[in-house]
Amino acid sequence: MKKITQIAFVVVFALFLVSCKNTKQKIQDHVSSYNTSSSIKGHGITSTAAKAFLKDNKIEIRIETNLEETDANKAAYKESFPALLQEMIQNNQISAELISEGVSFDVYFLAYNNAILAQQLVDQQELAVLEKGGAVDNKETAKL
Repeated sequence: MKKITQIAFVVVFALFLVSCKNTKQKIQDHVSSYNTSSSIKGHGITSTAAKAFLKDNKIEIRIETNLEETDANKAAYKESFPALLQEMIQNNQISAELISEGVSFDVYFLAYNNAILAQQLVDQQELAVLEKGGAVDNKETAKL
């Protein structure tokens, strides 16, 4: 009985150590998972990829399309971008848990020539607004 208790303690302790990841490790895991399993569907979307910036506590997500860089496309996607971000939050492609730990997600929606059609920095403030169904008109969006 004593042996079983010791083995159980060792197993529980090992699980505890494995589950105690720091934010940087969680960022790396999220990016790796995103790049191997994420798919975003929509008009003209050709690919998506995430990149970690550990020093800045930031994850960049690029959504590439076959769309042209036109004023009409910029206006249309600036308008529909918050809905796409909300869907990404619901699908955990943008992690609310990581945002609560101070990580921000810089999400770009790009034309075929890598011109920015829409961009949004999703941090704690923006996450709260998106979860309520809106969008913050911040400096990142103003660059469009």
